[in-house]
Amino acid sequence: MAGHSKWANIKHRKQKQDKKRGKLFSKLSKKIAVAAREGGGDPEMNADLAFAIDKAKDNDMPKDNIERAIKRGTGDLEGVEYKQFNYEGYGPGGVALYLDIMSDNRNRTASEIRHILSEHEGNLGEAGCVAWMFERKGQIIIDMESTDLNQEEVMMEAIESGAEDIDTEDNFVTVYTKTNAFQDVKKTLKEKGFEFVESDLAMVPNNTIKLNKSNAKKMLRLMDELEDHDDIQEVYSNFDIPGEIMEKIENEE
Repeated sequence: MAGHSKWANIKHRKQKQDKKRGKLFSKLSKKIAVAAREGGGDPEMNADLAFAIDKAKDNDMPKDNIERAIKRGTGDLEGVEYKQFNYEGYGPGGVALYLDIMSDNRNRTASEIRHILSEHEGNLGEAGCVAWMFERKGQIIIDMESTDLNQEEVMMEAIESGAEDIDTEDNFVTVYTKTNAFQDVKKTLKEKGFEFVESDLAMVPNNTIKLNKSNAKKMLRLMDELEDHDDIQEVYSNFDIPGEIMEKIENEE
């Protein structure tokens, strides 16, 4: 199971999706503003903006928030100018970390992220140190509890919709697509009535590292703290927590 989809499934099981919605909207607003600034405020002429708006709508972001973010990006409303960049590094057990960042102060962000990692047995690395371990793909995660179909039927529907690859774990089916096919596959699956735990373009690891219980607990705490940081849009990793270890951790909470 790919690290990012594994984390998305864990979050879903822990029912954390609806927490800190204000923070989520803030991050989505940054994404929309940056896309509008770099490519203009018309989503029909700006694919990155269209994608950012679609993601905001998937997360029930109000229309007014979306429109204000676009105007901040185009300069029609005053706002902070954010830069988009990436950091790479390592977490507990030597797992790879790839972070999508949007910040108005790169030095401050680097210092804060370096501090978070050092507290959780991790560290920042040089540019390119882990990027080669990942490939950007479309990723759509379906919760089997939201459909009457069995896993095999869901997989067949995904293949017919244009999926490049499919992974299953517990009650989740993760559909992978080529980046240029993501929106079409997502639209087709949505029209077929599927509900998504998460759907996005993601950095999917080519290989994963299985963690023992000690490192798994450290990694989960680190992921929580990184995702809580205002400047971090997305956290990708190549960790894998075996089901029996995750169950033990959950039973201790």
